[in-house]
Amino acid sequence: MALRMKVCMFVGLFLLSLAWKAAWAKVQVNMEDRVEVFLGDTAQITCMFTVSDSPDNVIIQWYMITKTNVRLRIYYGNGTMQVVDRGGQFTDKINVKGMGNSSEVVLTIRDVKLEDELEFICHVNGMSAGSDEGRTALKVFASPDRPIITGEESGISVSNEYPTKIGSCEAKNGYPRPNITWYRDQSSLQNTPGEVSVVTLVTKESSGLYTVQSDLHLNVVKKDKDSLFYCEVSYLVPGGTKMTETNKINITVYYPTTSLDVWVESPKGSVKEGDTVEVHCRANGNPQPPFTFMHNMEELESDLNVLVLKNVTRQSNGNIMCTALDLDTYEETLGQTELFVDYLDPAVLIPKHTHVMAQGEELMATCNALSSLPTHTVWFKKGKKVAEGHTLTLKDAVFDMAGTYVCVVKVSSLEGLETSGSLRVFVEGRPEIKKSADPVQEVSPEKSQKLSCHARGYPTPVITWSSSDKSQILKLSQRETEDEVLSVVSIKVTSDVTAYCNASNDHGTVSFSFSLKAKGSGVIIAVIIICILLLAILGSVLYFLYKKGKLPCGRSGKQDLTKPNKGGIVVEMKSDNTEEAVLLSVNGDKKPPSDQGDKYMYVQK
Repeated sequence: MALRMKVCMFVGLFLLSLAWKAAWAKVQVNMEDRVEVFLGDTAQITCMFTVSDSPDNVIIQWYMITKTNVRLRIYYGNGTMQVVDRGGQFTDKINVKGMGNSSEVVLTIRDVKLEDELEFICHVNGMSAGSDEGRTALKVFASPDRPIITGEESGISVSNEYPTKIGSCEAKNGYPRPNITWYRDQSSLQNTPGEVSVVTLVTKESSGLYTVQSDLHLNVVKKDKDSLFYCEVSYLVPGGTKMTETNKINITVYYPTTSLDVWVESPKGSVKEGDTVEVHCRANGNPQPPFTFMHNMEELESDLNVLVLKNVTRQSNGNIMCTALDLDTYEETLGQTELFVDYLDPAVLIPKHTHVMAQGEELMATCNALSSLPTHTVWFKKGKKVAEGHTLTLKDAVFDMAGTYVCVVKVSSLEGLETSGSLRVFVEGRPEIKKSADPVQEVSPEKSQKLSCHARGYPTPVITWSSSDKSQILKLSQRETEDEVLSVVSIKVTSDVTAYCNASNDHGTVSFSFSLKAKGSGVIIAVIIICILLLAILGSVLYFLYKKGKLPCGRSGKQDLTKPNKGGIVVEMKSDNTEEAVLLSVNGDKKPPSDQGDKYMYVQK
């Protein structure tokens, strides 16, 4: 009994000593649970501690826990030395800062690798103050490459009984393993028996990084033809999680045809005779089935889904039918449209072609064209509008009304649908000569002058030329129409001459004269006028001298002019039987020939 009491007392004292020792321990270590870093970066693991009695020497030791759960020292040191254990994986890539009684030491690991993702222990030995240690797990992260999505190139039928692969998504070189989620139009897709199946393949590369491939299998429906599919890749990074989306893809969905659309693609709007018509047919299924076209129950050749009708006429009007056979269900689908071709017949003119009317008469011409649409008619002459409407009225006909009238009939509501016709109008009557040049012209002597004469009338006038002196007239050219003629001639001018253009037809003759003046005859006339003016001046001088008494002759006005007088002047005034001769007397008066005496007058200087 006494022995038992002694043993119990000894155990109690031992436990009490342990409790007292723990209560008065002087070393305490604090560390983070984990440190996170990107692959290839530098990691820093901090060991914070306190030593209550500040011993002279504190020993710090760092350990790692291997993948096989073995504790290995990688470093130890105190205030006087620092030693990195040789031969380990951290020999050349770690260092420690802060020693002695410092409250913090930092283990730095450079160029972190995946194999460095371990648990690290910081052991602090305070000698008499005791010891303590803490642990931190190093976590390494690598962001994956941008994910790649691929879709199935072949179409997928809605009639497939089981989910069919529609695409694949791949994320490479991530750590830890990335996760892939599929989306259809913003809605995530989860495994659903008979509808959705996601198959994921994870590969660990030789580098230790992960590649994840995810295949989506889907039981498609028709509405999936417009859906967009994409993947979202989520992966861990230091301090959180990131997500990256792929491009969006669309898949080809095959589904049966239930209806057809048939329409006239070209031309847009109304169709007119002469057009080339394209009729298109389109099914609401996919792929498009083979089509057959029928026009008024007659099968026509076509190119795929297009029927081409060239140079259509009003006989092309009618029903155009398109039929399609679904190769999966062998069901036939029908669609149809109506074709209507607008037309405009050739213009009909009354009177036709040509019409002859006498001067002063009236003409009422009409122009009409049968059409499926309202028409508008305009009359033109020489490109100028002269009337509007189906009727052209010409009153009190004159030559100016002759010519070609063109009626143009258009369908205003349909461009390009128009027709035209022409009416040639002749106005009967005596010819009329158009004045095309000055009737009086000056011409150098011995030069040829070109003359033109333009006459109109119906029947077509005949032009002849003549001259006052029967000069030779050379015809150069002559142009004729049904009611006009233009004649061009050349005449050689030697003296003043008059040339005549004569135009005649069944209704009479008219003439037009050209007066051609030789430029030389004008000079002779000018010389004569100058001589007369000189004689008049001379007479005035003699009269002035006579008044002053400078002349020896008497006031009688008579003197023998036959006798020579030295120093005098004799003026001869000639006359003939047909022309009166005027003799200047000494006093300047005119005298008739009977009073003039001799034909000479002697004037004394």
